[in-house]
Amino acid sequence: MSALSLPSNLARLARAGFVMAREGALRLADPIELPPSMRTLIRLGRLLEKRSARDGAEGLARALQRLGPSYVKLGQFLATRPDVVGARVALDLERLHDRVEPFPQEQAEAAVAEALGAPISMLFTRFGPAVAAASIAQVHRAAVLTPEGVERAVAVKVLRPGVTRRFARDLQAFFAVARFIERRVPKARRLKPVVVVETLARSVAIEMDLRLEAAAISEIAENTAADPGFRVPAVDWERSGRTVLTLDWVDGVKLSDRAGLEAAGLDLPALGRHLMQTFLRHAMRDGFFHADMHPGNLFVDAGGAIVAVDFGITGRLGRKERRFLAEILHGFIVRDYRRIAEVHFEAGYVPPEESVEEFARALRAIGEPIHSRTADQISMARLLTLLFEVTELFQMQTRPELLMLQKTMVVVEGVSRTLDPHLDMWKTAEPVVREWIERNLGPLGIAETAADELRQLVRGLAAVPELLLRVERISVELEEVVRGGGLSYSDESIQAITRGVQRAALWGNVALGAIAVAALVYLFR
Repeated sequence: MSALSLPSNLARLARAGFVMAREGALRLADPIELPPSMRTLIRLGRLLEKRSARDGAEGLARALQRLGPSYVKLGQFLATRPDVVGARVALDLERLHDRVEPFPQEQAEAAVAEALGAPISMLFTRFGPAVAAASIAQVHRAAVLTPEGVERAVAVKVLRPGVTRRFARDLQAFFAVARFIERRVPKARRLKPVVVVETLARSVAIEMDLRLEAAAISEIAENTAADPGFRVPAVDWERSGRTVLTLDWVDGVKLSDRAGLEAAGLDLPALGRHLMQTFLRHAMRDGFFHADMHPGNLFVDAGGAIVAVDFGITGRLGRKERRFLAEILHGFIVRDYRRIAEVHFEAGYVPPEESVEEFARALRAIGEPIHSRTADQISMARLLTLLFEVTELFQMQTRPELLMLQKTMVVVEGVSRTLDPHLDMWKTAEPVVREWIERNLGPLGIAETAADELRQLVRGLAAVPELLLRVERISVELEEVVRGGGLSYSDESIQAITRGVQRAALWGNVALGAIAVAALVYLFR
């Protein structure tokens, strides 16, 4: 924090603290966890509480709403981190609405013209008023002329003027608070508050570059090109840039409009199953999923296909995380708690000094009650929540990508159950999980994994000549350094050091070649 920005940051933090105190958010602070000086501040702050303040979690949500867009975005981000704020607070923060007044039409048109380098009349045949506005951007309905001379409706997302500067300013204050907590509250250090704010900063930076949202839409379109019953709007790349994103307009019924869905004659239980399986397929098969799948971002078109919009927030899972997800879900389905425990240890999520048997017993305590319930009482999202709570007892490291998955699953499951309150989550998930396991953990998957590893080994062997040249250069440079540096090494010592370097590199290359040969023998035996 610069000296010039210090007074303004202190003023913003003082205002934020006052609003938090007034709304009752300070009730969330546990005095036992705090040093004496901070306990005193909390007690003084509690004197400012409104008489109507009753609940700390609700008070925090109200305070963030009052403090403005940056704080709302912080609250929405913290809703994905129950490990930091707790499940109860995370649930209340999920209800934060990111809706603000739209900025003027003339500003929007000027911003689009500047970003795309042409007058608005040359880019669009029509450019209507904003139909939705949030803290980062707003959306306009417009129209373009196709090469065939037909007018086509589009949605134009425009970044708010000055939003980057405003968020950068507020992030300075967030970092100041995070650093203060790390210094003064030792028990909070395991939650890594500075890292949390850094993650928020990266998330907001990605969300404010609309080219990255366009790329996410394009990637998901490629991943799902052969999937029936799901699509995303096409990107108009010529009319898109860092601050402007143009997409095909989506005509359809929002998934939040149950009456409209029924009037369209749709099979709502089938739609609920399809939505859940679609999300699981994106997460497990593709490793890339829409992480903001609330009903306002989901439509059903005239053909009955689900259409997703607003890809500002996405989640990504690596192969290890996808295997972890598939095996734990399958393990709970077949009640193989030992295997679920082993998967945690194999993935390196639980320290090796912990007991596999004790961990399996803890997992049984989660799984068995589920199997005694009816289908409509089983929640996969709740299962994952309980799983992460239990793993804390076994020192499992926080996995932000898995938390993002779990929070998205909570939302998707909630939407699916509004369409079918009796949705059988296990029966719905089982085909997708089984397909992934058969495809990736069966003979074909093993062969593909071995082939990938072999390709990496071959690339390593291809680099051997360059490595040998590097070793030769190091040998020459080492000899020059030793001779010219005034060090009293004999010629025999210099030659011995050089031979040692060369010998180490030679045996490393021999080992690499042996591994490659062994892999070939294994594959083609």
